[in-house]
Amino acid sequence: MLEYIEKILNNFKFCFSRQPAYQWFVVITLGLMVRSDKLGTTSIIRDLALNPKLYETMNHFFRASSWKLSDIRQKWMQSVHSFAPLWEESGYTILIVDGVKQAKEAKRMPGVKKQFQESENSSKPAYIFGHLFGGIGVLAGNLAKTYCIPLSINLQDGIQTIRNWKKEDSSFSSHVVQMIENGYEAAKVFGKSLLLLDRYFLSNGNDLN
Repeated sequence: MLEYIEKILNNFKFCFSRQPAYQWFVVITLGLMVRSDKLGTTSIIRDLALNPKLYETMNHFFRASSWKLSDIRQKWMQSVHSFAPLWEESGYTILIVDGVKQAKEAKRMPGVKKQFQESENSSKPAYIFGHLFGGIGVLAGNLAKTYCIPLSINLQDGIQTIRNWKKEDSSFSSHVVQMIENGYEAAKVFGKSLLLLDRYFLSNGNDLN
């Protein structure tokens, strides 16, 4: 298993212009795989038994200019395409997209805004303050068992002001359009693909006009 993980991680070397940044990428990735809780950097340091003094150094990795998230995302999709037992239907790869609204207590947290709950579950409030995430994955497996391998996930609402800080990144699309665009980007790696969406995206199809 370790050799298999090493083989995949080696594909990401060229996404980094500095070797130390790549080394931190490997450490953080392994830490996220084995962590026993979800306390961010603290969980990684504790479960890998690293020196607590490395906390600030590890956090600097996420702000480093020696790598780009888009490059890592692209390399991850290429790695999944190369190594994963992808499920195909009549020669088409199956891409799955969905969105989730995660409630947050901190109303001044970046990306948090008032969200309408479309769920028909009466136990859920009509509105929440939280984040809207959009994720895309690819179906893999065989007749005995199928599963979805995550490809990417990102905030898709409430961040227009942040995007406007960078003139080259000022455009904004709706949640539905962003999910379609993510599917298109994935299809450029996986080839002929079918995009699976739930009823919510059909009921909000006006966003595509």
